[in-house]
Amino acid sequence: MNSRTNTPSPKKVLIFGSAMHVWSDLFFALLVPLLPHIKEELNLSYTSIGLLRSVYSGSSAILQIPAGLVAESTGEFWMLLGGNIWVGLGLIVMAVVPGFLPLIGATALGGLGGGTQHPLASSMVSRAYDSAGRSTAVGTVNFSGDIGKMIAPIVAGLLVMLGGWRATMWIVGAAGSAFMCFSVFTRRHFDLGKPLIEHSPEKWDRKDSDKTSTIVGFIVLTGIGILDSATRSSTLVFFPFIFIERGMGESEVGVALFLLFAGGAAGKYICGWLDDRTGTLPLIWATKGMTTALIISAIFVPSFVLWPLAIILGVGLNGTSSVLYATVAKFIPTNKRARYYGLFYTTNEIGTVGAPLGYGLIADMIGLNRSVIIMGVVTATILPASLALKRYLTVS
Repeated sequence: MNSRTNTPSPKKVLIFGSAMHVWSDLFFALLVPLLPHIKEELNLSYTSIGLLRSVYSGSSAILQIPAGLVAESTGEFWMLLGGNIWVGLGLIVMAVVPGFLPLIGATALGGLGGGTQHPLASSMVSRAYDSAGRSTAVGTVNFSGDIGKMIAPIVAGLLVMLGGWRATMWIVGAAGSAFMCFSVFTRRHFDLGKPLIEHSPEKWDRKDSDKTSTIVGFIVLTGIGILDSATRSSTLVFFPFIFIERGMGESEVGVALFLLFAGGAAGKYICGWLDDRTGTLPLIWATKGMTTALIISAIFVPSFVLWPLAIILGVGLNGTSSVLYATVAKFIPTNKRARYYGLFYTTNEIGTVGAPLGYGLIADMIGLNRSVIIMGVVTATILPASLALKRYLTVS
């Protein structure tokens, strides 16, 4: 499945991909608990906050397809390290620029490096585990990113007290870049090498009608991924403000975000494990049905209920992603996965980028609570949309 004669074990590949994902998601999730501090210092509107988050996430999508194409010739190892160094240095620049417009520019440039992480880590791990346990492995590397997200509010809460949001970005960016530089010396233990061309009766070496159905299935999956990403990104941006409106202080918001990310981490791992044993559609319905109900409930339930709600919401919010990411590999052969994972993650950024900006505009016009209700209704559309996957999963 790869070009190296002495290849690392699948477990080592999983460890490397997971470590890269922890740092990558820590870099990007760090912005979320810092948004209230940035909003206060720079006197920003909800629209501006949504724009800041959208630019950071959106810029990370720009290089995902090129990264996938390049990785087919070079392998994923160097590109994963280089991408994380890029984002880490970007955080340092974000920490020192003055004003909102320079911050937007630094955010856009820094986010570009994130284009390597998700498609290449998923591709690398799915190749290592192609013979067995693929969904569980992809779910595990997906879960590892949420460890970074769980760490982010803790790190932010501690470092903000020491030096504000700028010092927080600088320290995390420098620490992450140093870790990546050290990891260069571990290549022989973790580098899977570049993929070989797959000659297999599976997937695309089939009759044209089945091949077309496989591609159409991938397109349907991509549409569901866009809606799912829209919900995840919007919830992360605006729920800190919902928590504040419900009476939480800054430290309590940090704890609530930690619980949300912890639930998300559990959801990613559990759903990846279940996908190897149950099926795709039941998991999509369970996770996104739960998410729809809890998003809307968050603005009505008593304040003390928000604590357990955050954990359960995290499970539904992020659990779907492990199912969707593993399903990509059900449609695409190993030697083409890097580019198709790049395509999948890039198109998903339509939701990641557009939704926070759109819901921010709605919140500024008609209020945050109404914007959250609309968010819940849009999330519910994933349920009927997922039914279109059934026939294509049978073919694949």
